[in-house]
Amino acid sequence: MSSKNVKIAQPYAEAFLELSSKGSLDSVINDLNCVSSSVSGSAELKTLLSNPLINSQTKKNVVKSVFNDKIDNNTLKFLLVLCDRGRISYLEPIVNKALELAYKAASIETVKVMSSVPFTSTQQEALISKLKKMTGADQIRLDITTNSSLIGGFVVQVGSKIIDTSLQGQLKQLSSYLGSSAL
Repeated sequence: MSSKNVKIAQPYAEAFLELSSKGSLDSVINDLNCVSSSVSGSAELKTLLSNPLINSQTKKNVVKSVFNDKIDNNTLKFLLVLCDRGRISYLEPIVNKALELAYKAASIETVKVMSSVPFTSTQQEALISKLKKMTGADQIRLDITTNSSLIGGFVVQVGSKIIDTSLQGQLKQLSSYLGSSAL
């Protein structure tokens, strides 16, 4: 996210969470995940919402038709306010920032995991258990991506802390230890 997007997203995300604080945090997170997956899953929707040539009333009608029965009324009203204010084009960064703040409020730690192969459900549960002990969080949300260039193992990022158990990382560490710039 660019610094401009963060500057715009932060106050809207905070305002949304403050507005939604009367309701359940779980339902807010579900609404935000629904909006996020709908926008990221539809290039047409993303293009329409970010197009400055399309008027706000048309964007409001599209938002109503897409999200009317899927999300809470307060969340829908918030999206319509974004249309009115000309900020609906920043929907993705606003939703991402709101999700980040909501997870923090619900004591849910989001952990990024890059793996050479997909995790099984047993492996995910074991990793979540270890991460709960390590972070002290009530819940852990894994954001897993696969990257075959890791050769084997995985890389975990919790906040600014990175734990690299990949073969690629171990080879780089060995290379640096031996004073070689190969790899």
